[in-house]
Amino acid sequence: MKILIIGSGGREHAIGWKLSLDSRVEKLYFAPGNGGTAELGENIGIQVTEIEKLLEFAVKNEIDLTVAGPELPLTLGVVDKFREAGKTIFGPDKHAAQLEGSKAFAKDFMLRHNIPTAGYDVYSNVSSAVKAVENAKYPLVIKADGIAAGKGVIICEDFAQAKKELEGIMVDKRFGAAGEKVVIEEFLRGTEASVLCFTDGKTIKPMVSAQDYKRALDGDLGLNTGGMGSVSPAFAYTEKHERIFTETIMNRTLKGMGGMYYRGVLYFGLMINGDDIKVIEFNARFGDPEIEAVLLRLKTPLLDIIEAVCAGELDKIDMEWEDGFSICVVAASEGYPGEIKKGLPVTIGEKDDAVQIFHAGTAIKDGQTVTSGGRVLAVCAADETLYKAKHIVYNTLENINFSGIQYRKDIGKV
Repeated sequence: MKILIIGSGGREHAIGWKLSLDSRVEKLYFAPGNGGTAELGENIGIQVTEIEKLLEFAVKNEIDLTVAGPELPLTLGVVDKFREAGKTIFGPDKHAAQLEGSKAFAKDFMLRHNIPTAGYDVYSNVSSAVKAVENAKYPLVIKADGIAAGKGVIICEDFAQAKKELEGIMVDKRFGAAGEKVVIEEFLRGTEASVLCFTDGKTIKPMVSAQDYKRALDGDLGLNTGGMGSVSPAFAYTEKHERIFTETIMNRTLKGMGGMYYRGVLYFGLMINGDDIKVIEFNARFGDPEIEAVLLRLKTPLLDIIEAVCAGELDKIDMEWEDGFSICVVAASEGYPGEIKKGLPVTIGEKDDAVQIFHAGTAIKDGQTVTSGGRVLAVCAADETLYKAKHIVYNTLENINFSGIQYRKDIGKV
């Protein structure tokens, strides 16, 4: 079987790694891939936004299965194009991908289907938005409506900050077209958890839970990032929470999706406060870096699950998971999530056999691995105890070097 994986991050490397363990996989292609994916298969010079070129490649090379990694090609309609051409692809179509592509669409969906979430309002005019926050209760959350690479969510502590952020998003176009509308919502208190689910639109099955660390610095300080690490399972997500999530969130979401073409992954970002669970956001694909930790615990062949989803037969699959814990720590470039330098040599020294290193922002230049993005590497491990998993990951990080390397020291801290 020949498989095309669209994307260039740690998520795509992790998906490719898991699929590469399956003897049925003959060849892996990555578009555009990174320095790590080049060791698993062949990187091709097509960007995730070049939908027609991706389809042309899949047809010409007789690709059996395509997996769309990041959100952008999904919101641009890559699934629609592939389906029209009769090519099998894993992911929701353009309409369904709005559950991630538009915060306003997602919030309205939750409201219609009685899915618990934070109170909110949507604004497309900056003066109306500023007026709304003038006498609001703080802290509050401002979200760019569209896709902003995980950086379009700002927690504001007072009116001065909220006004500045609204002007930055809606007037200065900090996030481009993603900020043409904003969602202003109440600030939820509690502990975050992520539950990723496979769904074929008729059946939905959750993966093991995970916890993402979005802030750049230890102690959950600093700017929001695309994610500085993750652990599985999430600390705050108990069996009782799983039952509540299934009844009040997951099943209601599946019912609400009736009529949508959705054959892929639906990610639920949750806030847990006691027995109260609310949805912070949906994502229309594997979370990154959550999936790096989650896939380490998956016992069922990933290809079996993806094929069942694409065939609309997820109900026939029973997923099995390893007990214990897994952890992922991101090694990032200096300055991330702001301006960074690229092209810096990366060296990876001795590592434990239990560690998996997924490349996120790397490239190969003159035979040398170099940095090419903000999140450079995702260093991951699984073990029966969280202590051991953390220990081997952080020991490995001490043997990784590139100029300005930064990573959080408190991933997995209970």
